[in-house]
Amino acid sequence: MAPTKKSKKRKRDSKKLKKCKNLSVVPMEPRAAEPDWWEIFWHKNCSTSGSSGPNDEAEVFKYFFRTSKRTFDYICSLVREDLVSRPPSGLINIEGRLLSVEKQVAIAMRRLASGESQVSVGAAFGVGQSTVSQVTWRFVEALEQRAKHHLRWPSSSRLEEIKSQFEASFGLPNCCGAIDATHIIMTLPAVQTSDDWCDTKKNYSMFLQGIVDHQMRFLDIVTGWPGGMTTSRLLKCSKFFKLCNVGERLNGNARKLSGGSEIREYLVGGVGYPLLPWLITPYESDDLSPLKLNFNTVHGAAKSLAVRAFSQLKGSWRILNKVMWRPDKRKLPSIILVCCLLQNIIIDNGDELQPDVALSGHHDLGYQEHCCKQIDPLGNTSRENLANHWHQNKEKIYSS
Repeated sequence: MAPTKKSKKRKRDSKKLKKCKNLSVVPMEPRAAEPDWWEIFWHKNCSTSGSSGPNDEAEVFKYFFRTSKRTFDYICSLVREDLVSRPPSGLINIEGRLLSVEKQVAIAMRRLASGESQVSVGAAFGVGQSTVSQVTWRFVEALEQRAKHHLRWPSSSRLEEIKSQFEASFGLPNCCGAIDATHIIMTLPAVQTSDDWCDTKKNYSMFLQGIVDHQMRFLDIVTGWPGGMTTSRLLKCSKFFKLCNVGERLNGNARKLSGGSEIREYLVGGVGYPLLPWLITPYESDDLSPLKLNFNTVHGAAKSLAVRAFSQLKGSWRILNKVMWRPDKRKLPSIILVCCLLQNIIIDNGDELQPDVALSGHHDLGYQEHCCKQIDPLGNTSRENLANHWHQNKEKIYSS
């Protein structure tokens, strides 16, 4: 008797069940499915770093990924759960092996560090362009959530340490940091272009504002705003500005100065920012007294920490220093934030920032800072008191 249709269906179901059972043994953590990615990458790519590149294995690792292996492992520990918990479909190399978490992190960090095309990065790791794109975005999403504690406004005790370091280095008491801004340049589709995104150099760009401490560590950032804005307007659009105005930032104890005056907590910023009680800018005039010229010099030295921090950021994570080809403007702020987080993680884990990868020129080369004419009377008084205090104590400052 010929088999019934029902029995055929049972056979097909049985085959499907066996197939499902075979698939179910694929591990969600693909680490064991792949040989050591670093050994393969090192032997394949170390010669491409050039004759001037490092030869020591540890230095080669930092050359490509900007961190020590120890810090790299820490970063992997932050994002492991997110990268493992998602389906691994598509995340394979050209040999069909699943990508380990470590290799996913390496691919993403190399993309951010080099700014090279997804095709070039993929070729270095033996994966396709689409895999690089997918891996990088997964990493960005995960680190943005898991590393938040590496970029937050400091505690009162940490703030006292920062103020102490600024006073010791520059003679500026009660200074809590330096502020600056930079442009992230991009191309946009014609349908998305507007005057807001077109900056003073006729580039389409997105602004990034950052406040840094004496270690060039980011304490606060704001990004996502069009590069056609002025830095003054960017500041006023930030949450930090609003918190300062309601007394929830830079609200610590005032400091007694020479002559009996007081100075509240403040930042130092360039001429593009307004002069406020909590934001001290340099004097602007063609005919300044020696006292004011000297103050501008020391003010500029303190403010240069923010300039250097951005040069380090854009030099370390070159994706921010290259013209981005039609980026998703909703995703770009996350990429920028993650690069700032990575700079902080490097500092927090005791790695040294690599001065040789920092930009040799200014981080916003060719941009002229628009001078803000806004002068708050209380800010003007604070600057005068601060300049007089520095002048009266300069011998003590230099001798220390």
